[in-house]
Amino acid sequence: MELGLVGLGKMGGNMRERIRRAGHTVVGYDRNADLADVHSLEELVGKLPGPRVVWVMVPAGAPTQSTIDELAELLEPGDVVVDGGNSRWTDDERHAEELAAKGIGFVDCGVSGGVWGLENGYALMYGGDAENVAKVQPIFDALKPEGDFGSVHAGKVGAGHFAKMVHNGIEYAMMQAYAEGWELLEKVDSVTDVREVFRSWQEGTVIRSWLLDLAVNALDEDEHLDKLRGYAQDSGEGRWTVEAAIDHAVPLPAITASLFARFASRQDDSPQMKMIAALRNQFGGHAVETK
Repeated sequence: MELGLVGLGKMGGNMRERIRRAGHTVVGYDRNADLADVHSLEELVGKLPGPRVVWVMVPAGAPTQSTIDELAELLEPGDVVVDGGNSRWTDDERHAEELAAKGIGFVDCGVSGGVWGLENGYALMYGGDAENVAKVQPIFDALKPEGDFGSVHAGKVGAGHFAKMVHNGIEYAMMQAYAEGWELLEKVDSVTDVREVFRSWQEGTVIRSWLLDLAVNALDEDEHLDKLRGYAQDSGEGRWTVEAAIDHAVPLPAITASLFARFASRQDDSPQMKMIAALRNQFGGHAVETK
């Protein structure tokens, strides 16, 4: 299969490599000419045989909208656009309608896996009509982790990004719990090796997880996280999760509190936020602020 991929940042570049390793052809476009295979969206579309599949991997909001607007003028009926970025699910229905008016399909796909996805595979949550999903399925199969899990057709258009948004909300709460536990252990004089306590939890406990493994990695690199400032950004999906909870009258106290804790990190040098920052850097390559 031949795929057009728009956006070759860290994740997009790794995705291109994983898809190629699976035997598919990828034509990549990025504004950074050093990363791109072609020099324009027009050239990218021209190199793909029909029916075309173009995967958009650019920041949510205006960059995604402008890319889809341009593709709408270049693609043909029967082609499919996949939004693999972190777009708000409410944008997906609009994009699908705009493209459907020209006979072009649309699939939204939430992607998890960060900088580890190249080797481990990417967890995929996608939404759209079965006909359009089927056209993209070989790429989903190439990107997903090995085994029976890690990929789901979550429902109609918007379902993929909504599922990924909830996933990220849960991620916020889990990271916050690890961070709070770490800070409390660091404060108690009787516990002399917090890092090894965390390491001991990696086997045989109900709280073992990949996030715990990444926490241990971070502590191996900087045992007391002294090099980090207690500041953590939020990507926006935590806010959207809380907003959706309010709209549907669903109580989310843990996720909401974890979001507010990140806001608090911007006021003081929070020890908990050192762990949050370290974890975000470990799993996603997100930037950290050092002292």
